[in-house]
Amino acid sequence: MREEDSSTREIIKDIRHENQTIVLVLAGEIDMKCSPKLRNKFMELLRNEPPLFVINMQQVEFMDSSGLGVLVEVLKCSRRYGGQLKLVGLGRSVRNIFEISRLDSVFQIYDTEEGALS
Repeated sequence: MREEDSSTREIIKDIRHENQTIVLVLAGEIDMKCSPKLRNKFMELLRNEPPLFVINMQQVEFMDSSGLGVLVEVLKCSRRYGGQLKLVGLGRSVRNIFEISRLDSVFQIYDTEEGALS
């Protein structure tokens, strides 16, 4: 349990609340080891039903299918209450996962945080 808590803290670099928007900055590798704890943190943040939830992934070096599954679940959850999920700064390897799974047409993906917030 302690190892998972540590790995999740390493993945989540920052959480900002700007008006009714939540901006979460992730870094490192999102894999089976940290995905369950990351999912729990996302669900905790979505409990207050923010109209906009932005996940900045500019510093994410790797993501496996478990991470992708968590993001799909977060997208479904936010859509259920009428919120938006926007992803920012997908690196080439992470973007490839979205393209291969064709989820790049399902998610709102932006190059910059400013673009996602405007």
